[in-house]
Amino acid sequence: MRANASARAEHVGGQTRLVELRSDAPLVLRSTPDALYLVGGAAGPLGGDDLSLDVVVGSSACLAVRSAAATLAQPGPGSAPSRATYRFEIGDGGSLDWRPEPLVSVRGSDHLIDTTVVLSRSACLTLVDELVLGRAAEAPGRIRVRCRVTREGAILLAHDLDFGPGSPAWDGAAVMGGARALISLLRVGPDAPTTASAIVNADDGARAAWMPLAHEAALLLAIGPTLLATRRTASSANKTGVRCR
Repeated sequence: MRANASARAEHVGGQTRLVELRSDAPLVLRSTPDALYLVGGAAGPLGGDDLSLDVVVGSSACLAVRSAAATLAQPGPGSAPSRATYRFEIGDGGSLDWRPEPLVSVRGSDHLIDTTVVLSRSACLTLVDELVLGRAAEAPGRIRVRCRVTREGAILLAHDLDFGPGSPAWDGAAVMGGARALISLLRVGPDAPTTASAIVNADDGARAAWMPLAHEAALLLAIGPTLLATRRTASSANKTGVRCR
């Protein structure tokens, strides 16, 4: 299955308005007073699916994007991998808050998430991705994450992750170890931490670290045995390193 959805938010009459909204199942977009929601129109992604979403936030516009439920990357009838491509563009003074529900890598799946963000000089960004490696008591599939963020043409972040069968040493101590959930949070804007910090939960081994990247830009990575434990530790690190919006 191939599908492409898109949205465009502009600052009109003192408020943000969605001037373009195009769905393409299974990528179904629904606007609510608090956010733009991704609502799954079909199961998946399944092996062989190629899905893409384009979001443009104009100058001074503010847009929050959420999803209605977790996403399960599942194997398809053949051996072809699935792919989700996200392209975001944010104008001067614009803001995008991307926080979908977690993606669960199901055993036998092979999925790529490819995210590209283009920021203007004074654009703000909160980019959150949550990954769960396998369902309960299940080995994960292959999950690869590629993220490229530029600001005024300069590379701000080039980040690649690769987990699951076929990925060298992904479950070794230098990568995930016994952890099965990961949260990444990229923050660009005046709220971004300016110093590195780390936190470890002695009870379950979950850990998180803030890493400044550039002026008004920082990346938080958190891992833990479960998504709940990872969220708790990421939240603690977030409260310590930067206020929540």
